[in-house]
Amino acid sequence: MTISIFKESLAGKEPPPNTSIYLKALWHDAKNDWEKAHTLIQYLPDTTAAWLHAYLHRREGDQFNADYWYRRAGKRRKDVSLAEEREEMVAVFL
Repeated sequence: MTISIFKESLAGKEPPPNTSIYLKALWHDAKNDWEKAHTLIQYLPDTTAAWLHAYLHRREGDQFNADYWYRRAGKRRKDVSLAEEREEMVAVFL
């Protein structure tokens, strides 16, 4: 899959088949379904999920919680738009 294919898939009703849990969460986030995105990753124990979790709480406006999850991911909150961070994550998770 490419970033272009991922973006094109947003016109559909479901994420592309065989998509990782991380990309599924970002897909739902891009479709403005924060709850579904959060549900998919909230209990995953790895640093990738922690980064995505941080991003989702940043999007929610909960900076304190977001910063906690960024620390768990071994990252710092960047001074970029949410769209830029989501696109970076899509590229990394592909």
